[in-house]
Amino acid sequence: MGDLPWPTDIDPRVEELVTEVIGRVADKWTMVVLDVLAEHGELRFSRLAALSDGISQKMLTQTVRAMERDGLVVRTVHPVVPPRVEYRLTDLGISLAQAFCGVWLWAAANLERIHASRDAFDSRILP
Repeated sequence: MGDLPWPTDIDPRVEELVTEVIGRVADKWTMVVLDVLAEHGELRFSRLAALSDGISQKMLTQTVRAMERDGLVVRTVHPVVPPRVEYRLTDLGISLAQAFCGVWLWAAANLERIHASRDAFDSRILP
């Protein structure tokens, strides 16, 4: 990868984990939930759903379960009637949100270059 230091002795378990994590966070809803929880902190399920524009209840449930399994989210059930369930990012989830903040900054810094490149490419390819 050019001048970037790239380890040649990668543990296959690390490679597998990176592939899984990229697949998880590349999922639209995981990114949305990660962003909402990073911005708003601990939220009840209904508020998380309202702030995660367009997500169905079923997809939100699947997404937070997968994030909980990966250690990105903590689900807290409060012993009241009716039960109150809240979600928050773990330290691991916060660190992932911070890592993806760098991608947002990169995209903002390179937006015009990417659009110019796409326009140039499209003008060569499209009739």
